[in-house]
Amino acid sequence: MNRDSNAYTFLFATLMVLVVASSLAFTASSLKELQISNVRKEKMQNILATIGIETEREAAEVLYNKYITEELTLKEDGSLDPDINAFDIKLNNELRKNYSDQRFPIYVAVVEEEKYYVIPLRGKGLWDAIWGYIALEEDKNTIKGAVFDHKGETAGLGAEITQQWFRNRFLGEKVFDLQGNLIGINVSKTNNDPKNLDKDDHEVDAISGATITGDGVTEMIKERLTHYLPYLKQGKSIVALYN
Repeated sequence: MNRDSNAYTFLFATLMVLVVASSLAFTASSLKELQISNVRKEKMQNILATIGIETEREAAEVLYNKYITEELTLKEDGSLDPDINAFDIKLNNELRKNYSDQRFPIYVAVVEEEKYYVIPLRGKGLWDAIWGYIALEEDKNTIKGAVFDHKGETAGLGAEITQQWFRNRFLGEKVFDLQGNLIGINVSKTNNDPKNLDKDDHEVDAISGATITGDGVTEMIKERLTHYLPYLKQGKSIVALYN
């Protein structure tokens, strides 16, 4: 075949496309299990981080199995659904379902004889989805820790929700008021407690220039916790929430 002909050029290009496509497909298939494993371990890392356990990815599963004592799947009334694995639930898929069909995962952890409840979060920031986890202490009211992430927030602004200094602002804050009403945490640019000493004001400082992302975090926390009220208030009096 004439190598200078259009037919040869077309055939060569077609073969190259097929070779490259086949190579990419093979590589993707070969790496699929590793990718799934990495996503699973990263999820474990994030859950552990909310209870104060920081770890590398490779050590996450061992520590997760050590500290996470229960993975519970809740129905809308707070009762358990034993047929669905909580860890396998993807909130972005659940949110597309009818509310009565949605399931709500919660993770129970025990660290040095202290019990914690880790709740997954998902909401909307400025540009796209934001998500994370929030851990409540045994009183089911005081925040032990929080982790946030995002898909497309602005670097240096909304993307700062992933930073440790922002996460630390939530430590010790209460999500219920004295009457037992769910207030959540308001990420506020008008916070009157810039040193974050008042842990009963339900507020933390906003990120400068990232009002919409901060509002998204505020709404995400309250909206997600609302679905857990039947479980969080089981056996709890209003007074007990603050004792």
